[in-house]
Amino acid sequence: MESNTIGYLKSHAAQLPENLEMNGAPFFIIQNSEASMVLESIKQFQEEEALIATLRIVALGEKERKQGKGISIAESRAHLAAARQRRT
Repeated sequence: MESNTIGYLKSHAAQLPENLEMNGAPFFIIQNSEASMVLESIKQFQEEEALIATLRIVALGEKERKQGKGISIAESRAHLAAARQRRT
């Protein structure tokens, strides 16, 4: 994690994309002694978005499981096998 001021951001803007891509860590901008912005590579942003989407699906599945809306492992495997058969 790297943090710098707005002034640093302005004077090093051209190098930031390369630095973000190389080290993969987000870049924190400090303003008035507090973090005010975070810059990250598009790759890292997309990975985080995919993780959030996955966690939402897991949370929804857990909610439905608790409500008795789920299916058994055997039923799930049967659905997967049927789907695979349709693709071939």
